[in-house]
Order: sequence, then C-alpha cells, then structure tokens
Amino acid sequence: MSHKLPILLLSAALTFAASGQTLAQTAAEEIGVTQISTTLQQTQPTAPQIKIPAVITQAVQATNAAADALNAVPSGPALPPVVPPTPVYLAGLSTAQQSLQAGNYRQAQKQYEALVAQNYQNPQAHFGLGLSLFAQSDLNGAKFEFSQLAALDPSGFEGPYNLGVIASRQGQSAEALTQFGKAAGLARGKVTVAVMRQVLEALAGEQTRKQDYTGLVATLSEMSRAEPTDLTLQVREAQALVLSGQGTVALPVLYAVRQTDPGNVDAALLTADIYIDQKLQSRAIRELDLATAAATDGSAKGRLLLHKAELLAAVSPSKDALQAAVAATQADSRNAAAFAKLGELRFARTDRSGALSAWQAAVKLEPKNGLYRANLAVVRLSLGQLSEAAQDARSASNLSSDNATVARAQFVLGVASYRQKAYAQARSVLASSVLKAPSAEAYLWLGLTSYALKDYAGAVDALTQSNTLQPNAATRVNLGSALLAAARYSEAETVLRAVVVADASNAAAWYQLGLARRALGREAEAQTSFRTAANLGDARARSALKVKAGAP
Repeated sequence: MSHKLPILLLSAALTFAASGQTLAQTAAEEIGVTQISTTLQQTQPTAPQIKIPAVITQAVQATNAAADALNAVPSGPALPPVVPPTPVYLAGLSTAQQSLQAGNYRQAQKQYEALVAQNYQNPQAHFGLGLSLFAQSDLNGAKFEFSQLAALDPSGFEGPYNLGVIASRQGQSAEALTQFGKAAGLARGKVTVAVMRQVLEALAGEQTRKQDYTGLVATLSEMSRAEPTDLTLQVREAQALVLSGQGTVALPVLYAVRQTDPGNVDAALLTADIYIDQKLQSRAIRELDLATAAATDGSAKGRLLLHKAELLAAVSPSKDALQAAVAATQADSRNAAAFAKLGELRFARTDRSGALSAWQAAVKLEPKNGLYRANLAVVRLSLGQLSEAAQDARSASNLSSDNATVARAQFVLGVASYRQKAYAQARSVLASSVLKAPSAEAYLWLGLTSYALKDYAGAVDALTQSNTLQPNAATRVNLGSALLAAARYSEAETVLRAVVVADASNAAAWYQLGLARRALGREAEAQTSFRTAANLGDARARSALKVKAGAP
C-alpha cells in the first residue's frame, strides 16, 4: 500500500487534517476519553500499575492516496468502484473533525454518518464516526465502525487497537488480548518507538489482567529492547519473570538496574524476594541492607527497612524484626504500613501499650484504613478499653468492604458487648461475624453469649462449630456445660470424658463429668469424678460431695 492510516501517541488527542492539505495538521485537543487501567495485584512482588491507553484519536490524511488504501479490502462480493475523495468530501471531513475536536460529539456523529453514506469504502469517515460514538459511550456503535475500519485497511493497526480498547472496556479480556496482539503485529517495524510503546502497553495490560505472565515477559522484553535506558521497564520485566516462575533469570536484569541506579528500591525489594524464594533469607537481608545504605531519602529507606522487618517477622516476631520496624518508622514517619508492622510485632511480643501507640500512629496516618482501625480495636480490647474498642470496631466496619476485616471488627464489638453484659447486641454482631468469616474464636464467644441468654441449643451449636474449627480442651469444657444446661447428659458425658482422658489434670472437666453422671443416675461414678476434681482444687466439686453426703 502507498498510504497508511495515520497514527497517534498516548495523549488521547485529535489531530485534524484541513481541507485541501496533503499533510496539514491543526493543534491537538483532548476529547475527554476516559482511560482504562488495571493493576496487577500480587503479594510478592508488587507489580506495577499498567494503563491501557484510550482510543487512538488521530484523524486520517485527507488526500487522494486514500484510494490506494482501499485496494487492501478483502475479496468478497463485488463492491462499487472506489471513488477518490472529492474536494467537497474533504471539506465535509474537515467540518466533522472540527465538531469532534470541539466536543460536539452528536453533531460530529451526524456529519460522519452522512460522509459514510456518500462514500462507504473510505475509511476516514468510519474512523471519525467510531471516535464520535466512543466519546458518547456508545461502545457497540463504535465497535461496529472500528470493525469496518479494520476491514477497509487490514494492514493498519488502528482498527484492531481500537477494537481492543472497546473489548477491554466491556470486560471482554480475551477479545481485548487478541485484538491488541493483532495491533502489535501490524504495527511492529512500521511505527515510531513511542507509538509501538503505546500498543505494547495495551497488550501488556491485558496480559497482566489474564495473568499471562509468559506473554507479559515477551512484551516487556520487547519494550525494554526498544528503550534500553528505561530502568522502570527493566524492573517490570524482572517482575514478570518472577511471576512466570523464572525468578533466578530476573536476577541479572535486576543487578544491571542496580548498577546503574544503586538506590532503586523496587529492584532491591524484588532481588530480596527472589532470594527468599530460594530459601536464602540471610542473603535477602544483606541485599536489603546494601540498598538501605545506598538509599538517598527517608521514604526509600523506610520501604526497605519495612520489607526487612516483614521478612524477619515471617520466621518469628524476633527482636531483629522489631528493630527493623522501629528503624522503618524512624526513617519515614509518614509510612503508615511501617507503624502497622511495628504494632503487629509489639502485640505478638505482648507489649500491649507499645502496640497501642503504634496502631494509633498508623490510624492517624491513614484514618480511612479499616484494617488498621480493626487491629487498633483488638489491641484496645486486650487492654480492657471496652468503650474505645467498640467505637474503633464500629468505625472499621463502616470503613471496610473486606469481609475478613469487617468480621474481625464485629468480633471485637461482640466481645466488648459481652463483657459489658449487652448480650443481645453481642450475639447479633458475633452471628454476623461468623457468617462473613467463620473463626473458632468468634464461634466460641457466640456460644458463650448464647449461653448467657439461656439459649442453650444455640450455645451447643456455636461451641460445636468452634471445636470443629479448632479443637481444644477449653472449648470442649464449655461445650460440656452447654450440653448439661440443655439436658443432653449422655452427649455431655461423652465430650467431657474425652477431655479427662486427654488431660487427667483438668479439674473443671472432672467436675462437669460428675454432674453429667449424677444426672444419668450413676452416682458412684459421679462421686469418683467429683472427688478427683476436688483433689485437683475445684471448690465446686467439694460442695457437690457435701451435698450428696448431707442428702436425706
């Protein structure tokens, strides 16, 4: 072909051809097309945000060379002869383009539709009409016009590219991936580096969305080769290699980046993660220490020290992990995540007051973070600050949409309400908590609350669930109490007998076992159980023995 449809860069702007000009352009103007974006969400490593560009919005050249482009129309039914654009047609294109540039999308649509009717085989009007419809959020209409554009100029990448943008906007990720792949193949070797970057970014965005990390590696590698001084691209390539299971292959890329930029935090963090994956924790820590020494600002040092604390804490809440977290907060007093980690480590080391101050700092820095506020509520609960814990728990529930976080907050509110003897409220929020995220501790407190409300059947059900999720003697003893209260004596005896068999020193279990056996009419066995409990120091068992001894 002697003519190609023109191409544009990332600005989502329109360049317009004036009537009668061969390659004349006017100033580019924004048309307000919203960009599509997606973020690769991984725990380790954190991948970059990849933006899929908006529709390529450059008008076509208004020249007689457009007739040559039509020669590429696939064979099929006989079509009318190609009519080169007349001066009047070119003037109509210019007028429609001006309407589009001015944001008069509905008017531009009508003008382009008239041009399509005049000369259907001219791709310029289809392109402009597609842009007009897209700007009005008529994605189906825009999709049809860009499909016609692709058919009229099958060697141009603009049709597939724009079809990919629309497919992505409509949530059709597989179709978007296919179209962007076509666009990249058609553009390769024919366009500038900047334009190719735009097309490949779109392709990379969909590969990220589809978790096609092998394909993502190839795409980012191509981008890196075209722009070898772009260190961000190289780090992204290394991230893709890690996600595709080729972590060790990424190491040479990362070390090359760090040789050029010793303070590159992302490269250092990813290097450490690769060594952790190889079970080389000491090597990972040394890499972080080297990067911290090379870091030039507090924010960078804070991120590196926080990651060091996280890696150390993954093994145990050691003193070294605690010191790294403290250092992270000192390096960057605005790093809320560092204070959160410090609060977590102090709490794990039973420093409740220290944990409280750390979580308070994290919440102050990010007051709308529901998880931070839920953890602050947990600490307050452990310190007996019931009203404050309940207030923070309510705030956390309102701030977060994450079920696990809301469930945790409701658990705290439930326990605080129980301890304040607001049993009905406690049962309501604890029941909601276990529905969102079942946990043994929430079921335990739901059982205790139901018992306090004399709902013994509900208590049995909740305590049974708790014991199923996390079997332990304390829960089984509570379950035994609930079964006794529900007059389910045989079941109570079975549960309690298992407890004393596993731990013959459990005085409470022996006492309740005595109650179960007495209720079943097996007094001799009950006396033995009470006597064992009394010998272990249970005062209730001694009273039970006296009651029987004094009975008529």
